[in-house]
Amino acid sequence: MSPSINTAPTGPIFSAPPPWNTKATMYLIPFWTSSKTAANLPEKAYHPLEHQSPFSSPQESGKALGGLSMVQIIRYHETPVGPYDELILCPGTFEYPLPDSQDQPAAKKTGKAMRITRIYVSQKYTCWNGRKLWNLPKHLARFEWSTPDPSNPQVQTLRVYPHDHSPPGVPYNATESSPSTTPFFKCTLKTIPYLPSFPFSNLWLPKMGIDVTLVQPPLPENSQASQGELPGTGEDWVKMGGYEQVSKRCKVMWADMDQNEEGGEKKEKDNFFPGLKKWNLAVVMEGGEANFVDGERWSAPRYTL
Repeated sequence: MSPSINTAPTGPIFSAPPPWNTKATMYLIPFWTSSKTAANLPEKAYHPLEHQSPFSSPQESGKALGGLSMVQIIRYHETPVGPYDELILCPGTFEYPLPDSQDQPAAKKTGKAMRITRIYVSQKYTCWNGRKLWNLPKHLARFEWSTPDPSNPQVQTLRVYPHDHSPPGVPYNATESSPSTTPFFKCTLKTIPYLPSFPFSNLWLPKMGIDVTLVQPPLPENSQASQGELPGTGEDWVKMGGYEQVSKRCKVMWADMDQNEEGGEKKEKDNFFPGLKKWNLAVVMEGGEANFVDGERWSAPRYTL
């Protein structure tokens, strides 16, 4: 049985079919992925499970094209599977195979759409459902929020500790049973004072020529996952064209993406992902809603891209 939408669930994983109508605080950090970067995406673009599967293969799942990209940090307060935190990496647009057409055998065989390549979430229920429902490559992580300066609560730092993260040279632990002691991601969010808030909906973007439709390849299964949270999705692709992110109280912020830790080994120009700078403009959507409907599904064609 599903829990209350604003309380943490317990017990076995359960199916929570769409639509999902949620309440959330959303932090959006846009950036640009160049065609040069897209031609050779860094390894961190994919989780190890998806990296070693057709999900990341340009021949089977379409090549990366770059363009408008996004890091999103979302704090879901109310959902069909309870509250959770989420980190999303969407490094731009990808080619994808269109469904076979029996009536038009010479029809165009590829499309272009944005793709989420890596997601971390803070609980198993959304991990399992996100994979099964929308081919979203979710994995578990511990989310640690802190206020570096107690006198300034408008500044928050997030560190994300994945359950899969292994030190360099150490094989991936397929059980994903506990969080790493080293963060995969760090970001400090700072409010810009005196700027007014404004309304925003991602449904306005197509009118500006920005298509935010997501098309997600099939996902591999990890049967060794300690909580049974990593199902595969067979051969079905999923197109998410009807999701909505909306808020009446949006504000512009600064996002400090420097991944170096105080007292740790300094890594030159480590701002998490190519295209991101140390300081990036971000938008926070306070008191927002994120709504998701069932996606369009089709089996992968038998030709390669």
